[in-house]
Amino acid sequence: MRLGVLDVGSNTVHLLVVDAHPGACPLPAHSHKAELRLTELLDADGAIGPGGTDQVIQVVHEALQAAEDKGVEELLPFATSAVRDARNSGEVLERVRAETGVELQVLTGAEEARLTFLAARRWFGWSAGKLLVVDIGGGSLEIAFGIDEEPDAVVSLPLGAGRLTGTRLPGDPPAPDDVRALRRHVRAEIGRTVGEFSRLGPPDHVVATSKTFKQLARLAGAARSTEGPYVPRELKYQSLEGWVSRLSVMTTTERAALPGVSESRAGQLVAGALVAEATMDLLGVESLEICPWALREGVILRRLDHMGPA
Repeated sequence: MRLGVLDVGSNTVHLLVVDAHPGACPLPAHSHKAELRLTELLDADGAIGPGGTDQVIQVVHEALQAAEDKGVEELLPFATSAVRDARNSGEVLERVRAETGVELQVLTGAEEARLTFLAARRWFGWSAGKLLVVDIGGGSLEIAFGIDEEPDAVVSLPLGAGRLTGTRLPGDPPAPDDVRALRRHVRAEIGRTVGEFSRLGPPDHVVATSKTFKQLARLAGAARSTEGPYVPRELKYQSLEGWVSRLSVMTTTERAALPGVSESRAGQLVAGALVAEATMDLLGVESLEICPWALREGVILRRLDHMGPA
């Protein structure tokens, strides 16, 4: 069947259309994205204002039209941290339902981590052994660890690249004192969770998902996205450490000119790099591999599992 996953995330609203059936690899058929940056649309009280909700409704309508045009049989709509953490989350969800007919499922941080872990496990297979998966989104950081398809430990922290940029790095380039303060904050937050993973022993394989990690890996010399998803892409801590200090003194325009860095995400890259560096350092990760599959694929795989055999 042709499935559509509608992901209302902190940075983008993304419709991914795939051809899928149980027991087979989902084949991407179409992708429709709209940059929204919901974390930047929050007011001083942490609510998504009427204008922000209007934008969400508009892009959901556009995604529905794209899904219809591409022959989607079933739509799997969900929202992540920006909607989840908004003070008026319920009101936003109700307006979206009333005006588009789409009932967004709001995933918890733990659910995000588990579904992303499932996608990574299916991509790398059982031979990967004990798997540590890290994902930096616009609103949150998810970490999951385990040997099966269901992780043994998951953590979700409010350390998304968009959230941290908007609340803690106002300058362009950011002030050195703000960068140091953010570095201390990020490491303190992650440091509280390290014990939950270290008690399970060292991982056999460490992987990362998300645009942030893909861009950082590209800066460190990984293959271009045009070379396809099956080319291994690695990010070493030593390389990342050198890039953090370089990125923090660049303007957004200068970062956007770097290989692999998109203009829309260049402003968030310093915060994302600080989170990536702290995560790898505190968890003792010398290198990790980039996983092409992430949350959206995890949602699809879980749906296919529930369908049973063809």
